[in-house]
Amino acid sequence: MSHTPLLEVRDLVRTYTLPREKLFAAPPTVEALKGVGFCLQAGKSLGVVGESGSGKSTLARLVMALDAPTSGQVLLQGQDLHRMPANDLRRARKDFQMVFQDPYGSLDPRQTVERIVSEPLQAQGDSSRAEQRARTIEVLQQVGLRPQDVDKYPHEFSGGQRQRIAIARALITKPQLIVADEPVSALDVSVQAQVLNLMQDLQTEFGITYMLISHDLAVINHLCDEVVVLYKGEIVERGTPAQLFQHAQHPYTQKLVGAVPQVRPRRRHPQATQTAQAQAMPSPV
Repeated sequence: MSHTPLLEVRDLVRTYTLPREKLFAAPPTVEALKGVGFCLQAGKSLGVVGESGSGKSTLARLVMALDAPTSGQVLLQGQDLHRMPANDLRRARKDFQMVFQDPYGSLDPRQTVERIVSEPLQAQGDSSRAEQRARTIEVLQQVGLRPQDVDKYPHEFSGGQRQRIAIARALITKPQLIVADEPVSALDVSVQAQVLNLMQDLQTEFGITYMLISHDLAVINHLCDEVVVLYKGEIVERGTPAQLFQHAQHPYTQKLVGAVPQVRPRRRHPQATQTAQAQAMPSPV
């Protein structure tokens, strides 16, 4: 059994140049990522957690080769995605797909579900229209939707169903890695657990590897085997969810853990309890 990681990120740096503040002044720069590195084994889930501006989405874009790093490497199955020729990268994209944050904004309202979900297959260009439709119906059923949904439009579905469509689109090329950027943050709390459970079931069935981007430790705890905490573009702590929840070392991680809602029944005053019980008793006839 190979111990080579499916995904390896090495010393990733991304610096952005901002507009000049004065005519003859040097343009200011900002470091979105400062030497980020980690490994992710096949079939596992890595959570990347941090607040807005910590560099999470920049990291996702670099891993997906949607943006180029200033320096560093992103290796998928040992191949540097940012050094691949364009045609090789296009073919390699079948092995890594992305689920975006907003199921309302990430699906083209003018396209049918068939067109939306089959788009990655169309980009690969090595299957017929009939094969694409059959595969689309197959993945829709895998995410809990119906074959007849293939001819509908996004506005005909709820938010949770739209995110299932987005997951189906990511699944259609049978990828090894799915990068999910805040996949449930735009959904109602009641729907979030359904989508996370679906992702977990798909991982169990197909051995999918997830890199899950989130600001919510409760979401990370539900799905991930390991967590890295990003703060101002740097990894300040890493470990299992249990380690971070119980023994967070960095002050920023402690702050994140402290922000997770806890359900604690409040101890009621004895007099208040007796009064409530008396009010609940039926009055004598």
